[in-house]
Amino acid sequence: MMRPFIFSDLLTFFRPWCIIFIKIRFNEDQGVKIGNILRHLSLVIRHKNKVMVHCFRCGLIWRGLAHDMSKFTPVEFFESAKYYQGNYSPIVACRRDKGMSLAWLHHKGRNRHHIEYWLDPECREHPMMPYRFAVECVCDKLAATKTYRGKDYKPEDALAHWERSGKKVEGNPRTMRFVEVVFRDLAERGEGYILNKRYMKETYKRICLDGKDT
Repeated sequence: MMRPFIFSDLLTFFRPWCIIFIKIRFNEDQGVKIGNILRHLSLVIRHKNKVMVHCFRCGLIWRGLAHDMSKFTPVEFFESAKYYQGNYSPIVACRRDKGMSLAWLHHKGRNRHHIEYWLDPECREHPMMPYRFAVECVCDKLAATKTYRGKDYKPEDALAHWERSGKKVEGNPRTMRFVEVVFRDLAERGEGYILNKRYMKETYKRICLDGKDT
């Protein structure tokens, strides 16, 4: 039986936003412009909506709803608002300025759809990403490409970004191959071909579970 919704749930939900309001009101976090806060909030919501639609099409309802909720925590939200760019990730901008990003360190440790979450140098081989998170990973990267490319987006853009940046991460070989194959199929056959439960399950099984690389 589900427990009843209680007042503490409201406090848990609104606490980060109360902190955000106080910081804006009293200007505690200098360098964060209100305009950037609103633009970043809009970008996050648009991105989340795209991920949600993609996940729903693949049969992952909860992953679509729960995606990237940590972006609303103060440690992630304020840094990303401060370094808001609009056409590429504020995490990249923060790294260029400070040499690191606290928002990213917080984010990747709490969101299992990121390949970096599954890196463990003490293992003989990095753990393989489970199915639901591997699919969410694809949906996330596709949505991010669409969000930042805007009207200039083309199906091959996701593969190009993966080849340029995504493959720098030394993740589990089967996980990495799964993402690459999905984006290659996207570029060659279109979104309708990959964004469905049957395709994702068959592709994940073939590459990640059966170890067949083609």
